[in-house]
Amino acid sequence: MIDISQNFNNQQTIAKPLYIKGIGLHTGVEVSMKLYPAEADYGIQFIRKDLNENNIIKALWSNVTNTKLSTTISNQIGISVSTIEHLMSALSGLHIDNIKIEIDGPEVPIMDGSSIKFVNLIDTTSIKILNKKRKILKVKKNIKVEKDDTSVELKPNNQFSIDFEIDFPSKLVSQQSCQLQLVNGNYKTDIASARTFGFEKDVDMLRSRGLALGGSLDNAVVVGERKILNSDGLRFKDEFVRHKILDSIGDLYLAGAPIQGYFLGNKSGHHLNNLLLRKLFADKNNYEYI
Repeated sequence: MIDISQNFNNQQTIAKPLYIKGIGLHTGVEVSMKLYPAEADYGIQFIRKDLNENNIIKALWSNVTNTKLSTTISNQIGISVSTIEHLMSALSGLHIDNIKIEIDGPEVPIMDGSSIKFVNLIDTTSIKILNKKRKILKVKKNIKVEKDDTSVELKPNNQFSIDFEIDFPSKLVSQQSCQLQLVNGNYKTDIASARTFGFEKDVDMLRSRGLALGGSLDNAVVVGERKILNSDGLRFKDEFVRHKILDSIGDLYLAGAPIQGYFLGNKSGHHLNNLLLRKLFADKNNYEYI
């Protein structure tokens, strides 16, 4: 079992290979993944095993090529892997710095729509502490990106904290806000099991555009006009905003290092998260590694 209450100073990886498979949310295709230990400074890399060459994609903000309803990364010749945010969120929440991810398709499996399946999988093995100090990305200046009535912001802070607000024109979702300091392993209890969500009225439109082809009540909260369609209801009263936090943790881990800063999201998503990282890294005065 992983003790994520420690204050980790050294880089970490998993101790042994792990295997998982499932359906892609948007492609509807069954995908298998194998997670392998990796050496210090390897980072997080995806290898498309269904392709024989040029199949390595580094999980970095600069490789993000699509943010429509999920986060997609691509290498220089356009080989991609999509819907990486939930797995990235789990790796961030469990302090995994280095890992090799072999995948035999174009999309990370959605599992139950949250990151808890990935967390539980990694939790079955021990963590290997590597002989190299972890780099922390310290935010030094306020960075903000706005678009219409949505915004994201990073501020200097002595730890990683998140404050998120959503507002949907649905009585079942409406306005929700949540503020968390990610300490003492509370990612697993407070965030990891919050599922992705969508609206019943949008299903036909999404599928006509080749999206959500693998979506079901098994891997998403579906919001109807008058009720939540999932028979088991919600896992948290504010599960919707908690899932937005889960997504943001995954997107921000594409910085290539854990962030020390205060993140504020307002009705935002994958696109603004990536624009925020691009703005952060555009000026070296905005950050330092500690």
